[in-house]
Amino acid sequence: MNIAFFITPKSEVIYENLEATMRQVLERMEYHGYTAIPIIDSQGKYVGTLTEGDLLWKLKNTPDLTFKNTSKVGIEDIPRRVKHKSVSISANIESLISLAISQNFVPVVDDNGIFIGIIKRSDIINYCYKNMDNLA
Repeated sequence: MNIAFFITPKSEVIYENLEATMRQVLERMEYHGYTAIPIIDSQGKYVGTLTEGDLLWKLKNTPDLTFKNTSKVGIEDIPRRVKHKSVSISANIESLISLAISQNFVPVVDDNGIFIGIIKRSDIINYCYKNMDNLA
């Protein structure tokens, strides 16, 4: 099966640019109710996923950092504790499922590493659930 069937295109995904600040990410995540968002660079390439935990650890480990001055912290300066892997649009369904086990979403890139969207774990589970009758 083609993984493109599951993709939520970039135009419908909440993501952030690598040049953004910690405050911008915090506000975007709060507004949309997300616990993690993909980060892309100025060329549109996927560079990683930033999580609430990453933001909290940065806050905890930076003594003078308060919410008021998070606008002075670039997200490139926030260590990411977990490396969320992406898949190529040409990847097989097995590699997608193995990543979705440990990630809420799997970023999808084209052959040049350009971010083109995500595949949500919930979409994969829903698809499998709907097709369980075919297996019986």
